[in-house]
Amino acid sequence: MIKKIATAAVYVEDQQKAKTFWVEKAGFDLVRETPMGPNGAWLEVAPKGAESALVLYPQAMMPGWEEMKPSIVFECDDIFGTYERMKSSGVKFEAEPQKMQWGTYAHFYDEDGNKFLLKG
Repeated sequence: MIKKIATAAVYVEDQQKAKTFWVEKAGFDLVRETPMGPNGAWLEVAPKGAESALVLYPQAMMPGWEEMKPSIVFECDDIFGTYERMKSSGVKFEAEPQKMQWGTYAHFYDEDGNKFLLKG
């Protein structure tokens, strides 16, 4: 029986730049950074205490990465506080958090232009 999602891949041009974004701007922990040859590493980042992680995978090592866009939703307890903290750290948001009947959300972008959803 499957018990959790272990990782989700995000294809990035520069792994170190992506690591800086997720760790310093988004506030994630560095879970693993293991060399995978001369041009990349298996690099995982995750929210503090999370069981699932993002793999920041080098575009150069994944043929067809252009067609593999992430669709990832990050849930948080305090969306407005999280939005303000991430925005003040330099994270680009599409707009301020929007309230809907199913919850409050805000779209944000990483350094490679990948779009993510923050949900409260």
